[in-house]
Amino acid sequence: VSPPATEGTELATGPDPQLAATMGFSGFGKKARTFDLEALFEQTRRTAVERSKKMLASAENTWNPAPDPSCARSAFQCVTMLLPIHPHRDTSSSESEDGSDEEIIGPPLPPHASIPRPAEDSDDEEELVGPPLPPGYMSSAADGDDNDDDDDDNMQEEDDNSVKKIPDSHEITLQHGTKTVSALGLDPSGARLVTGGYDYDVRFWDFAGMDASLQAFRSLQPCECHKIKSLQYSSTGDVILVVSGNSQAKVLDRDGFPVMECVKGDQYIVDMANTKGHTAMLNTGCWHPKIKEEFLTCSNDGTVRTWDVNNDKKHKGVFKPRSAQGKRVTPTTCTYSRDGKLIAAGCQDGSIQIWDRNMSVSELYFNLFSYAVLNFQAVLGFFRFCF
Repeated sequence: VSPPATEGTELATGPDPQLAATMGFSGFGKKARTFDLEALFEQTRRTAVERSKKMLASAENTWNPAPDPSCARSAFQCVTMLLPIHPHRDTSSSESEDGSDEEIIGPPLPPHASIPRPAEDSDDEEELVGPPLPPGYMSSAADGDDNDDDDDDNMQEEDDNSVKKIPDSHEITLQHGTKTVSALGLDPSGARLVTGGYDYDVRFWDFAGMDASLQAFRSLQPCECHKIKSLQYSSTGDVILVVSGNSQAKVLDRDGFPVMECVKGDQYIVDMANTKGHTAMLNTGCWHPKIKEEFLTCSNDGTVRTWDVNNDKKHKGVFKPRSAQGKRVTPTTCTYSRDGKLIAAGCQDGSIQIWDRNMSVSELYFNLFSYAVLNFQAVLGFFRFCF
């Protein structure tokens, strides 16, 4: 508790000047500054008004460098000219002007400026915007006509495309194996399919007995380690001709069981007509279109041979292609004519040679279509006659 004040003592109501002089400072802190906000706001408003008046005066001098002295404007009129005009304009002033042009709203346009006018309705062509088109450039209307013609042509081509006419409403994928599929054969009735590939397998597919797994009902290797080159059903569909990379063709029934295997010829005999069968790799084969027991094969030994399913001991007939110089050539493919009376073979030298099925190689059709003997027109004419 502080002692009571006496008459000889005085209460300190502020800093002592002697103490401040002794300690070396003039006061114990700065006094906070006070601001008059109303005075600041009023000064700011006046400064903004003066600046606005200066800007309006400079703008008036810019837009009207030489004003008409008889039509002096006040500062209020200048402010009204620069500010946006209310959309409801006076109709009496517009009636006094020309009826064709509308009243210009806003400040006057600078020199060399054009007033946009509304587009006039007319039956003529639309006015082009921009620089003139180069010579030879077609208009948009012509381009549109050309595009329509192109669309019509494309639609007509799609209509003429035979692939589009196939009713392929359903599609499945049959997985033969992991290697190349090199041969396909379809049953004449369309109920079964046989496939062969470079994995030496021949797979049998039955569409009527196939389930959702889409698996072949039989798979075998009829030619052991030889690639399958050709598979073909006979005209009746009861047997299948299998041609592989070896020299012996095989005939299987519909379920894949062996029916007949061609005999292999003697490779040490020079004249291939005196051997019982092929001595080199087969290239292809096909069935006779009329006789269901006869089929045809060609080989790298330079011969084309016919066979009978009921006789596996020897070939039925042999044909030896020759070049224009009389040398042996290799037949790469062979086929029958539609009536089965002619046999044609495509050879490695580019020639197509045709024989009568019942004649030997020395008859009329020997080397008839060699590319070095007849021209292309004669070849086409003879094919139309024979096939």
